[in-house]
Amino acid sequence: MRDLERLPLKKIMLVLLAGIFLLHVAGIVLLLVATIDNAWWVTESMSTDVWGRWILTNGVWNLTDLPTSSYSTDYLQAVQASSILACIFSILGLFVFVGQLFTLAKGQRFTFSGIFQLLACLCIMIAASIYTDTFHKDGSNGWYGHCFILAWISFAFTFISSVIYFVLRKKTRE
Repeated sequence: MRDLERLPLKKIMLVLLAGIFLLHVAGIVLLLVATIDNAWWVTESMSTDVWGRWILTNGVWNLTDLPTSSYSTDYLQAVQASSILACIFSILGLFVFVGQLFTLAKGQRFTFSGIFQLLACLCIMIAASIYTDTFHKDGSNGWYGHCFILAWISFAFTFISSVIYFVLRKKTRE
């Protein structure tokens, strides 16, 4: 009789774990797109990311270096490093999540996954904040592109998943 009462709870937990896994994967995909794609700052004829600038010339997009006059090398490297670290921490967090499902006891399962997601959250927040504060302050020559927006959305996803991991790590009553 007790096994029948616990069956719906097990199904709910399985669906919850699948949802957390999908949220984590979505956060990783958004982080990777935000880091790799070339649209942090865009105009009609230019698209800039944290790696270079694409300029539209005669209908062809050409990759050029970022101008050092408007992009401080130190700040740019901080944005690049933070973006890469966010991707690494989030991917490590996913591997740790899967590993912890099968190896650790119930009360300890998601602590490390939550820590990695929190680190990824902080790193992408640092990257997007430095980019916002340092580059394109006037905003008159263009607008923030989809990668910049995806970086902030991935910040929210990684923060939410880290909170969920910390909530789920609580010991269950038996």
